[in-house]
Amino acid sequence: MRTFLPHWLASGARVTWPERKTRKRPRGRISVSLATTEKGGRGRKKGLVPSYVAAAVAAAAVAPPLKGWHKAGPSEAAAAMSGLAVGGEGRSDGGGGGGDSSAGRWAGWKLLALGLLSASSVLAAAPAVQAMGREEKRRLGNQVVEMFDHAYSNYMEHAYPADELMPLTCRGRVRGQEPSRGDVDDALGKFSLTLIDTLDTLVVLNKTKEFEEAVKKVIRDVNLDNDIVVSVFETNIRVLGGLLGGHSVAIMLKEKGEDMQWYNGELLHMAKQLGYKLLPAFNTTSGLPYPRVNLKFGVRSPEARTGTETDTCTACAGTLILEFAALSRFTGASIFEEYARKALDFLWEKRQRSSNLVGVTINIHTGDWVRKDSGVGAGIDSYYEYLLKAYVLLGDDSFLERFNTHYDAIMRYISQPPLLLDVHIHKPMLNARTWMDSLLAFFPGLQVLKGDIRPAIETHEMLYQVIKKHNFLPEAFTTDFRVHWAQHPLRPEFAESTYFLYKATGDPYYLEVGKTLIENLNKYARVPCGFAAMKDVRTGSHEDRMDSFFLAEMFKYLYLLFADKEDLTFDIEDYIFTTEAHLLPLWLSTANQTAPRKNITTEYTELDDSNFDWTCPNTQILFPNDPMYAQSIREPLKNVVDKSCPRGVSRAEESLGTGPKPPLRARDFMASNPEHLEILKKMGVSLIHLKDGRVQLVQHAIQAASSLDAEDGLRFMQEMIELSSQQQKEQQLPPRAIQIVSHPFFGRVVLTAGPAQFGMDLSKHKSGARGFVAVSKPYNGCSEITNPEALKDKIALMQRGQCMFAEKARNIQKAGAIGGIVIDDNEGSSSDTAPLFQMAGDGKNTDDITVPMLFLFNKEGSIILDAIQEYEAVEVLLSDKAKDRATIFKDKMIPNYIIDSNLEMESMDQKSSDNESHNQRPEEISADLNLVSQDPEGEGGLESPAELGSNSVSLKDQESCIPKLQETNKLQETSSQASDLQSHPEEQSEIETDSNPTDSWDNNNKGQSMESILADWNEDIEAFEMMEKDEL
Repeated sequence: MRTFLPHWLASGARVTWPERKTRKRPRGRISVSLATTEKGGRGRKKGLVPSYVAAAVAAAAVAPPLKGWHKAGPSEAAAAMSGLAVGGEGRSDGGGGGGDSSAGRWAGWKLLALGLLSASSVLAAAPAVQAMGREEKRRLGNQVVEMFDHAYSNYMEHAYPADELMPLTCRGRVRGQEPSRGDVDDALGKFSLTLIDTLDTLVVLNKTKEFEEAVKKVIRDVNLDNDIVVSVFETNIRVLGGLLGGHSVAIMLKEKGEDMQWYNGELLHMAKQLGYKLLPAFNTTSGLPYPRVNLKFGVRSPEARTGTETDTCTACAGTLILEFAALSRFTGASIFEEYARKALDFLWEKRQRSSNLVGVTINIHTGDWVRKDSGVGAGIDSYYEYLLKAYVLLGDDSFLERFNTHYDAIMRYISQPPLLLDVHIHKPMLNARTWMDSLLAFFPGLQVLKGDIRPAIETHEMLYQVIKKHNFLPEAFTTDFRVHWAQHPLRPEFAESTYFLYKATGDPYYLEVGKTLIENLNKYARVPCGFAAMKDVRTGSHEDRMDSFFLAEMFKYLYLLFADKEDLTFDIEDYIFTTEAHLLPLWLSTANQTAPRKNITTEYTELDDSNFDWTCPNTQILFPNDPMYAQSIREPLKNVVDKSCPRGVSRAEESLGTGPKPPLRARDFMASNPEHLEILKKMGVSLIHLKDGRVQLVQHAIQAASSLDAEDGLRFMQEMIELSSQQQKEQQLPPRAIQIVSHPFFGRVVLTAGPAQFGMDLSKHKSGARGFVAVSKPYNGCSEITNPEALKDKIALMQRGQCMFAEKARNIQKAGAIGGIVIDDNEGSSSDTAPLFQMAGDGKNTDDITVPMLFLFNKEGSIILDAIQEYEAVEVLLSDKAKDRATIFKDKMIPNYIIDSNLEMESMDQKSSDNESHNQRPEEISADLNLVSQDPEGEGGLESPAELGSNSVSLKDQESCIPKLQETNKLQETSSQASDLQSHPEEQSEIETDSNPTDSWDNNNKGQSMESILADWNEDIEAFEMMEKDEL
């Protein structure tokens, strides 16, 4: 999703070219040098981008550093970029070019301009990962094409002209006809989003005939004048970017003289029409756009139903310049580029001057920061990307200067290799979060574009270790690499960074990474009608969702990763990628340039020259004379995700038993022991009895008798957190999975199920329980089963209510069932909207129950019930997590594509659970010790709290390497931290009464088809809402 700029070029290096004057480099000001140019078709100047993708290190090694450097003009400055892109917010781009000299004049300098992406010849011989053969690369490339065909053909068959495909129900998602998903739906505008977003991907994958047909459909069918409110940001990067990318490759194909000969700029005309529809959003005093606009009525009018918003995210306002400038350069209408520049200028002026960081959310009228945390993930990511790429495409030095200023701040405050942690813009030494979101996976690719390879390799490797643990990158994960938000909407950022790192290093290791991504997509996300997003990476359950960026970006990057130059029908290096991976030609840098503008970039921080390299490229900078360079950086991070915290040696151990007594351990502590209380006092720990009966422990390190006692106090508090965490885990179980394995599902449908605190522990039985389902009679399972012959050796379906869960389990076990599924009797309930439900026992000994029991909410249960009506024999698998289909159907005949390339699923950490962000005060550490309240009545159940209190820490979340807190938060000896150890979920118990008692499930579900049930599924948007609201 971005282009690639060589290290020496991205950091402002200068090269002395023939017949060019030199001048002294101004401190803190960065510009860039020229590459070569030649005449392009149709009379345009076309950037001749050096082929550094193939060859530069050898040339760089023989070129001594040159002291002289020159000032290049804007068109010249843009000419040195190639078509390697970098992206954020699920997007991408590439590089720019242009110039005013003939190709022959600079032919002798081609090799010198080559740059960073050419280490392939060096690293190919590295023994750690054997170079992938050409046939294997071609096979994987063809597999990517087949996967794209599966997704694209199903969208066209089942969804078009809708905006997106719903792959589980095999139909289109039309806004207003499906339950609202909140802000996520603002990307949908009834303009065939997926088709427009996919246009240039068709050409990259050599599908020119399909591309021609798709363009005709867009021209004929798409209406951009709908009365609908859409996101300015999403519409810009996906629709405007898609139309411009389609136009770019259309004119390229037309110039070749074979395809698209009828094309006359229709896509560009539509792009200009859409651009004018977005302009009303910029009607603010600041120049920052409103976050939403009505395509028909603009903003603020009564019909528009928008224009009352006051806030927007930094990326939303700062990710417009590439598309808007390209539209201006294509059409000659400068207004688009001017509006986008004004928005970027305002964001730059509002940066926090002491830290040079920007916040996540800003008031579009006053310019005040609403959310003052700063990072490189959601809400900010593509702002940084577009600063660097705007410099590439437009040749304006101010954009590079801004980017380098921000990058210096990022590496100073946010980067804690291999982690990238949000901080406060006013207090950048203080971390704002203890978790990271998946959108930051684009950043290693941007660092490759910048030329900063070492931290890119480190962060990418850390992310890969998380993926190997969970098969996909969770939407958010903690600093100790556990799941924070479990969703994964098939985001392409990691694939993007993998592509750029491979191009930068040539290391075949990254081809193996790409191969793993392909296998995981086929094993866990592929369904009959496309690819389904993951609802929970721990269980493998799906969402009925396939976003347009999956087709626009994922397949593009994966195909380019394995493709050789001859596999492409055009030179990818002639284009820059946008954040959505759309292609913009580099020759735009010299087309229809706007009038020269005064450089409004002011008050730059004097940057340390060590942040940049001011010489020509050489192997000392790129791969310090070591073909194992990239591997040597990755190696220390191989086990970063799974390794346990090293325990320090106690003073007692150091003294070999002859020194002072060992410190008090949390497991031995008794609040009634006076000696223990005295030890706590020495360690600076106070004990407070709260009114509600809980006991709170608070540590003030400054009150400890000595620094060693303070250290013991810190260790005691950490142990207490871990001990409480273990106690909660006994109460809180992770979700389970129910997989429909019979025809025609073949394991592709996975339902999230609640566990039971009795019966078979599925986490200890890896094979799970598999069998055909049958409805118990009576349906509530509360009395002796009257159809035992139907339930024998099968999994019984029962309705919740009228008796205890344990009683239901005993009745079906007596009838010979091998398992049970309890379906909620609350119509409309769904795991999409309700917290995880656990079935509690009956307060008696439940060791006699040996069958597994799982709980399904009403909507998920109706899927199984409807499947019985339609297919009669329905087989399911009850397990702790979804199994890959190769394991499920071992020794059975199934379609080959289901298990193609599958490997055995790696074991997943069963202890993972969502972490809630928590507050930590630097003055103290506190721990609340409380008992879990229990209600002995009726049918018990445990519900996970939707959100923890602001001053509490979920005990289950405290398995992290606590000693790292001192480094992460940069605490001083006199500082301490606060952690409230309450928040045990309360156990709910109630004897249920059924307001609509029935002994037959089909009375409740008569006339309701599976398709209609699935159509009502709500999407999980809590993660996105929390992302907006989360602030320390």
